[in-house]
Amino acid sequence: MRAISIIILLFFNVNIFFAQNISQTQKLKSFGKVWGFLKYYHPNVAKGKFDWDKQLINKIEELDKVSSKNELNELYSQWMESLGNVEKCHECKLNNTKVYFLKNFNLEWIKDKSIFTQEVSEQLQFIEENRNIDDHYYFGKGGRKVFFRNERSYGSKFSSSSIALLELFRYWNYVEYFFPYKYATDQNWDDVLSEMIPKFLNVNNDESFHLTLAELVARTDDSHAFLFSPLISLNQYGRKKVPVDYSYAEGKLVVTKINPNKFNEETALKVGDIIYDINNRTIPQIVNAFSKYIPASNSWGKIKKVKNLFLFSNHDSIMLRLERNGQNLTLKTKTYFPGNIVYEKKKVPEKWKFLDEDSKIGYVNMEVIEREDVNEMYLNLKSTESIIFDLRNYPKQTIRPLSILLLPEPTIYYRFNFPETNYLSMFYSVRNIIGTKNNDYYKGNVVVLVNENTQSQAETTTMMFKQHPKAKIIGSNTSGANGDVIYFKIADLDTSFTGLGAYYPDQRETQRIGIIPDIVVKPTLKGIRKGKDEVMERALEYLKTGH
Repeated sequence: MRAISIIILLFFNVNIFFAQNISQTQKLKSFGKVWGFLKYYHPNVAKGKFDWDKQLINKIEELDKVSSKNELNELYSQWMESLGNVEKCHECKLNNTKVYFLKNFNLEWIKDKSIFTQEVSEQLQFIEENRNIDDHYYFGKGGRKVFFRNERSYGSKFSSSSIALLELFRYWNYVEYFFPYKYATDQNWDDVLSEMIPKFLNVNNDESFHLTLAELVARTDDSHAFLFSPLISLNQYGRKKVPVDYSYAEGKLVVTKINPNKFNEETALKVGDIIYDINNRTIPQIVNAFSKYIPASNSWGKIKKVKNLFLFSNHDSIMLRLERNGQNLTLKTKTYFPGNIVYEKKKVPEKWKFLDEDSKIGYVNMEVIEREDVNEMYLNLKSTESIIFDLRNYPKQTIRPLSILLLPEPTIYYRFNFPETNYLSMFYSVRNIIGTKNNDYYKGNVVVLVNENTQSQAETTTMMFKQHPKAKIIGSNTSGANGDVIYFKIADLDTSFTGLGAYYPDQRETQRIGIIPDIVVKPTLKGIRKGKDEVMERALEYLKTGH
């Protein structure tokens, strides 16, 4: 009986030993979260009283000596005590007049018993309840928008694993506390940190550093996000390109224009060629290969970003498989540096025009019409039976003047979610009203053309047009990246993500989904080869038939 008791006791002690052990990823993950939380919540840290980056680097060195949960919590407890006293905050209660959006807010991790002792959890909770609500050293506000500041640059070259981890933790916490669509990413943002820590520890040169950063940025699943790295652009995508213009449809490319080169050399491609394979990879395979490093809200947004890279290479030629006049061909075509390709100067398109001899249908190019043009445009087109607004582009802040002329009355056309800077990771909703009481509003049909190029302000403008009594949206799903943008740097590289959330008045989402057209029309290979604008043709058909 005594022998059995000893075995049970030994088994119990072994379990305790293993339960106390903690892995490198667990240590670093909890540390990155605590470091970010203290940066934005602790009143003394938030006021810039500490060199917070230096604290990170020093603590990472201390973490190397930590092998158990108790040692880790002792480090955290002593660290928080060293930051000075936190006063009781009587003004930290939420403003009850605001409508809060809580899908992003989750500080439950500070109660994780597998990582934190009760003492440390209570220390973290006390800081949350008595957090900084004054001006912040690490971010500022322009109106309701946030911008980051006072972040030290360590350059874009790989220098050490500690600096690589610093950039990871800095970016991860930006998203954790300021990205309004964190809840909507494909992968849980907490799991992203777990997965990316070993990858950043394995970085050993400049290119792997940039690629790992790009992979991190891509996990936001946000078409507003990007990472501008010349190193990636030149080494991964290529410096030379085939001198043709093309369109994408049905998973293939259609050559629409041949551009001359400065050497007067002929190009093997012809207008109308359908390219389905590049260097033994299909177009979808290329999209999948690039998608790891290119953030986008959805599949069509991914294609939008990738399609300009299809015919780039670092080699002097590209091997293509294509269809020409019903025959399948394999050919090699030469590539050129962009400076050696001659591009025809594009004509400035008309801001507005009539599409028929009877002046019954007006057309407005939203990419080129300016705010100061709106009244003159409306005087010209007011007598039409229909106006087609082409939003397959990015407009020029014309949404409010257009709403005043087109809409019959003030209307709530979307909600914005702004960051609650007194309680980070929370957002609050504000209804946006547009238009005015106008008995002389436009009585005709309002048709809006959209596609994957309809992004952000263009999507919001589409939502305004949708409030017209006779509005019809025609085309394909819009980008699905709606709201203003925060621009900043990570590892001294330009980057960004959406800073404000945008929703329909009933709080339906547009992020990652886009605005779904009333009549769906997607370009086809056949239509592109014939030079057709199939979306425009469908709009004219709708105006003629009513369906």
